[in-house]
Amino acid sequence: MKEINAKVREIASKLLGNGDIDVFMAWEQGDYEYQRKPFFARSKDEVEKIIFDEYCIHNLSTSLLKFRDSQQKIGIVVKGCDSRGIIRLLEDNQFSRERLYIVGINCSGMKDPLIAMKSDSGFQKTFEEEGLAAKCSFCVYPNPVIADEVLGDEQTPRSKDEKYAKVKEFEEKSIQERYEYFESVLSTCIRCYACRQACVACNCRTCIFDETKPQWVGRETSLSDNMMYHLVRALHMAGRCIECGECQRVCPVDIPLMLINSKLAKDVDNFFGPYEAGIKYEEGSKPPLSSYQESDPDDFI
Repeated sequence: MKEINAKVREIASKLLGNGDIDVFMAWEQGDYEYQRKPFFARSKDEVEKIIFDEYCIHNLSTSLLKFRDSQQKIGIVVKGCDSRGIIRLLEDNQFSRERLYIVGINCSGMKDPLIAMKSDSGFQKTFEEEGLAAKCSFCVYPNPVIADEVLGDEQTPRSKDEKYAKVKEFEEKSIQERYEYFESVLSTCIRCYACRQACVACNCRTCIFDETKPQWVGRETSLSDNMMYHLVRALHMAGRCIECGECQRVCPVDIPLMLINSKLAKDVDNFFGPYEAGIKYEEGSKPPLSSYQESDPDDFI
């Protein structure tokens, strides 16, 4: 990855030096050896801080929302999942394509710094071996789907059957068993909203869960309020989730959020597809549940 890291710095230096962009988004070293965090280089002098290695797991496309109201031109480094987030923002009219210079990297998978952090904390009962991050194990788009230039060797995608294996297993359960399962896991939610903050599709300027007049959902961590929060958010994600897995990765109580998201992605593809979110950008295109067709299924009415 050292070669890719050097190439990213070279591209950033060239774009900033020529005045083609105002900001270049990548990653930099955090406080710990295994920690990386989003970095915004605004001059050639800052380019040397850029790092790309196996710990650059954060989906940088979410950080683009910090710049949606400015006119600055942005250079950004994206992996496959990050690039799907770019398309999500373009379709939601949060950004214009002309403002972006996208440097894609074919991704062989990342390590999860949270695993290393838990191991170092001393609070984890069993030591977890550092390997491929859990969310990378079901990635079917490791190569960028939108980019101005691409670095690294093209990677072989995983199969969709592998991605939906847990969903299909869950579908075999009875409705009562499914309800009891989610009643159990959602009762542990502490309503920290980490899943929302990490999600590129959660780009509403004012979130329904932050509103107080009227207050649509209670702030308590009761089972009913927790279930309402996750149901509303899941349905908001239907047809819009890019399946990057960041929501589940950052959840402090390990709620299997991607089981919900993947189930809805599978159903949208089945009922309104073929469709996968954030795969191809076409100006003016919208996700299936954001548009209406007379041929849409209506058996549920």
